[in-house]
Amino acid sequence: MSGTTTAAATLRRRAAGAGAHRWVVLVVLCVSLLLVAVDATVLHVAVPAVTEDLRPGAIELLWIVDVYPLVCASLLILFGTLGDRVGRRRILLLGYALFGVASALAALAESAQVLIAARALLGVGGAMIMPATLSILRQVFPDRRERALAIGIWSAVAAVGAAIGPLLGGFLLEHFWWGSVFLVNIPLMLVSLPVGRLLLPESKGDGTGPWDVVGALMAATGLFGVVLGVKRLGGGEPVASVFTVLPLVAGAALLAGFVRRQRRRTHPLVDLRMFRRPAFSTSVGCIVLAMLALVGLELIAAQYLQLVLGLSPLQTGLRLLPLTFAAMAAGLAGARLLRRFGPRRTVCAGFCLTAVAVLLLTAMGRADDSTLLLSGFVLLGFGLETTLFGAYESMLSEAPPEQSGGAAAIGETSYQLGAGIGIALLGSVMNAAYGPGLTGGVPGVPASASAAAGHSLGEAYQVAVQIGGPSGAALRRAAGDAFVHGLHVTLLVSAGLLLLGAVMALRLPRVMQCEGEAVEVPAPRDAVESRVSV
Repeated sequence: MSGTTTAAATLRRRAAGAGAHRWVVLVVLCVSLLLVAVDATVLHVAVPAVTEDLRPGAIELLWIVDVYPLVCASLLILFGTLGDRVGRRRILLLGYALFGVASALAALAESAQVLIAARALLGVGGAMIMPATLSILRQVFPDRRERALAIGIWSAVAAVGAAIGPLLGGFLLEHFWWGSVFLVNIPLMLVSLPVGRLLLPESKGDGTGPWDVVGALMAATGLFGVVLGVKRLGGGEPVASVFTVLPLVAGAALLAGFVRRQRRRTHPLVDLRMFRRPAFSTSVGCIVLAMLALVGLELIAAQYLQLVLGLSPLQTGLRLLPLTFAAMAAGLAGARLLRRFGPRRTVCAGFCLTAVAVLLLTAMGRADDSTLLLSGFVLLGFGLETTLFGAYESMLSEAPPEQSGGAAAIGETSYQLGAGIGIALLGSVMNAAYGPGLTGGVPGVPASASAAAGHSLGEAYQVAVQIGGPSGAALRRAAGDAFVHGLHVTLLVSAGLLLLGAVMALRLPRVMQCEGEAVEVPAPRDAVESRVSV
């Protein structure tokens, strides 16, 4: 072993000793992430109760559900880069406090307008918390081997949070009122605030130059417009609608101006030179493609399980649990896979395994094949989490330590945009494949009824009930067959996107570089600044 390598190894051992609390820090960060992930999905099952109590209009109900992810996705870059400037722990603790206050406001809301405002504040708090957890993790675990394990645990917790949100919401609604889905956040935040202040190290970037306020606002407003437009497309709104086109065009123009501004500034808000590194840009692209290919499938799969197979919401959630457990296993095993096979083969194999799972699920039909669904969901969960873990780890390790907050925000923004575009794209593919199966006409069913049934499977079932008799039964069968055909087409498109991701992953490094890291370790508490040179 060379002298340089030995010195680097010694520094890592010292880092391990000095950072004796780093695993406790990881627990604190994972609790933070768990709350944000749960809050993104916990309200879904409470929508009927909220509607009955507050009686919001259709537009208000849409904003109650969508304003949290919309605001959160829009502000990730703003708060990620602000944390690099003023301190990541400071932003995280402010996010804790705001999240707790907003949760109380949401739980006690007596009108739809107050609930929308509270959910928007929750989005602001979530945008403070999400990039801060990942960037602090980058600083607390300077050794890449340990950091890979920590990111695996972090990503497994994210998968658990998204899955248990509806289950937790359903349990609380059975015993309490709908506001309880928000109150559960408050005691956890009351614990996280003092524990985080005591244990989390403060860290920031180099702090040179002023923070680009104008650039931050351009990024936030541009992302808000793009995400809003994408969500409207994913919700089935007309493509030519002014309320869809205007946010997309304005948002894209602001983001283009933001990129141009960053390239000209001496001290940019986000160092776009990171994208010149193949590993960084490829990792971001892999995150987008993975979410693009699969998030829309989750919604379609839920519709298939409930409307085609006739499962209850609880049964549907239980059927999807194997996917979550497989994702947890992949997150925990990801560090070992990455060390043994390297980023290129790990991410590429994850994409290929997920594509195999998607192709396997094309065997789904009108009958309930629980063995097929179990096998497909397990492969899907393991493959997807392997892909996302490898991409996140490579992206974060490739970014300069002083830019870790901005890099984490870029990764989370890519995740959100990929998810939104995936819902819009795969939803459009599904509708294009489903509609012709009914608009061509069903024997004994009026043409107007067939055309209405061609909008969605749920609407087709409503029309079938109104018609009744043999004609209604025939329409129901035809709609189910058309939906299964559309599902197969959507799965094939998704598999193609996943294979494209596997090809993209070939640009990642072949091996996981762990040697030669020089580390400057922060104290467990009240460290003013942390810098890591890779």
